Amino acid sequence: MPASAWIKDSTAATFEADVIKKSFELPVVVDFWAPWCQPCKQLAPLLEKLAEELAGKFLLVKVNIEVEQQIAQAFQIQSIPLVVAFRDGQLVNEFAGLLPEPQLRQWLETFLP
Repeated sequence: MPASAWIKDSTAATFEADVIKKSFELPVVVDFWAPWCQPCKQLAPLLEKLAEELAGKFLLVKVNIEVEQQIAQAFQIQSIPLVVAFRDGQLVNEFAGLLPEPQLRQWLETFLP
C-alpha cells in the first residue's frame, strides 16, 4: 500500500483513535478485508484511488480481519469486503461486496461534506 496521508492500516490497539476519534474531524471509511478475498483485492485499489483523488475529504482506514480478529468480532463481520463509514463517532453508512467506481462515488456522496 502506498504511503499516504489519506490511507492507513489500523489495529485493535489503534482503532478507536484511527476511526472513532478521527471521525469527529472528517469522515472515516473503514475497509474490512483479508488477503485471501478476491473481491477485496479488486475493491482496495478503487477505494485507495478515491481517497487520494478526494485528498482530505475522508480518511481510508484498512483493517485486515485475519490479523485483527477482535475488531472483526466486534463488528460481527459475516462477509467481506465490508466497508463502513463513520462521522462524529457514529456509523453512518455501509456496504458489503464489490461496487464499481461510479457506485462507490455515489456511496461516498451520501456522507461526505
